[in-house]
Amino acid sequence: MSTYDLVVIGGGSGGVRAARIAAGHGAKVAICEEHRYGGTCVIRGCVPKKMMVYASHFAEEFHDSSFYGWSTTVNEFDWAALITNKDKEIDRLNGIYINLLKNAGVEILDGTGELIDANTVQVGDRTLHSDKILLATGGTPFMPNITGIEHAISSNEVFHLEQQPKSAVVVGGGYIAVEFAGIFNGIGTDTTLTYRGDQILRGFDNDIREHLAGEITKKGIDLQLNNNVSSIELTEHGQRKVSFTNGDVKIVDCVLFATGRNPATDALHLDRVGVEVGLKGEIVVDKYSRTNIDSIFAVGDVTDRIALTPVATMEGHAFADTFFGNNERIADHENVPSAVFSQPPIGSVGLSSEQAKEQFNNVDTYTSEFKILKHTLTDNTERTMMKLIVDADTDKVIGAHMVGPDAAEIMQGIAIAIKAGATKADFDSTVGIHPSTAEEFCTMRTKD
Repeated sequence: MSTYDLVVIGGGSGGVRAARIAAGHGAKVAICEEHRYGGTCVIRGCVPKKMMVYASHFAEEFHDSSFYGWSTTVNEFDWAALITNKDKEIDRLNGIYINLLKNAGVEILDGTGELIDANTVQVGDRTLHSDKILLATGGTPFMPNITGIEHAISSNEVFHLEQQPKSAVVVGGGYIAVEFAGIFNGIGTDTTLTYRGDQILRGFDNDIREHLAGEITKKGIDLQLNNNVSSIELTEHGQRKVSFTNGDVKIVDCVLFATGRNPATDALHLDRVGVEVGLKGEIVVDKYSRTNIDSIFAVGDVTDRIALTPVATMEGHAFADTFFGNNERIADHENVPSAVFSQPPIGSVGLSSEQAKEQFNNVDTYTSEFKILKHTLTDNTERTMMKLIVDADTDKVIGAHMVGPDAAEIMQGIAIAIKAGATKADFDSTVGIHPSTAEEFCTMRTKD
C-alpha cells in the first residue's frame, strides 16, 4: 500500500489546482483520473464550446463586412475541419495539464478512484492510503427518462458529431442549451430551442433574459417556451421524430438535451464511508470544503455550490493553501462574475433586480439599450443592453449585467470594481473610453 499526504480523485480544474499547489507546499500527492486531464471545461465544456461559438459567428461577420467595403465569398461551412482542429487543441491542453502535474511532483494515476474507507482509495489494482482525500469528480449530463431518449445526445457527445446536423432540437433553458442553440443556428443548422419554463436562463436578471430571448429569435432560432419534448422516435431515414408536449411534431437530424448536470459521485462509493450528500446528490461541505468526514474534502461541481470552472479552481487552491501551506483561506463565493456565450453574449456579476429587491430596502436601477457603433453601418438589428443595480441607501453598486458583443471581456473589469465596493458615484466619475461600448457603464444617469 502506497502512502500519501493527499490523494485527489478527479483531474479537472479544481482537482489539478489543489494537487499542484499542495505538492508545491511539500505534500506527497497523487491524482487519479479515468478520462483526460482538464475536466469538463477543457475537454468537453467551456473551452471547445467557445471555439465552436467563434466558428458560428463568422457568417454574421462576413455578412456585416460588406457594409464596410469588403467583398467576401464564403464557401460552405466545414464541420469536420472545425472538429479536427478543436480536437488538436484539446489534445494540446490535456498535455499541458499533465505536464503541470508532473513538474509539480504529483504522481499521476490513470483510472477510476473509489473510496474504501476514510483514508483509503482504490485505483485499479493500486491501494492508496492518504491523510486527506479530495473529491473533485465534477458533474455529468442529466438525461430525462422519456421514450426514445437513446436517440438523443448530451453536451458530451455534441463535440464529436461526425457531421453537422441540418436541423436540430435543443432542449433546455440554461447556459449550455442557449449556447449550443446559437452555435447550431450560426453555422446554418435549422435550430429549435425548447424550454419547459416561462423564459430562458432562470436565475438571471429578468430584463436580461427577455432581451436575449428577443435577440436570439431575431437571429433565426425557433424559441419554444412552456414546451418540452415528450418522446423521440427514429425514422426509417435515420432522423429523429420529436413529439412535444404542446402536440407539435418535428423531424430533425439531432436532438440535444442540455437540461442540467448531476454531481458525478456514483463511482466514488460514498456510502461506504458515510459521506453526506444533499437532495441533488451533491457532496455537502463546509466553508473549508470539508465533508462530514474529517479526512475527506470536495471541490468543484460535485459540491454544486457555483458550477463554474474558475470557482472550482479557487476552491482547490484555497483548500491546498489552508491544509498544506499554513495559509488559511476560504473560497469567496460572493459576487462571482459569469458569462453566457450566447449570441449575443451575456456578462453578469452581483445581484439581479429581483434578488436585490428581496435583500435591500431601496434599490435603484439604470438600464440602457442601444445599437453599438459597429452595427450602425450595417443592416444588423442586434441591440445591446446594459444594466446597473444600486443600493440607494449606500450608493453601492450591487449588480451589473450586459447583453452584447464582448460582454464577458467588459464584465471582468466591472466585476473587479463591484468586488472592491465601488459606488454609483465612482462609476459616474470615471471617464469613459470613447468610442466604446463599455463607456456606457460610466454614462448611465437616468433611473428606470
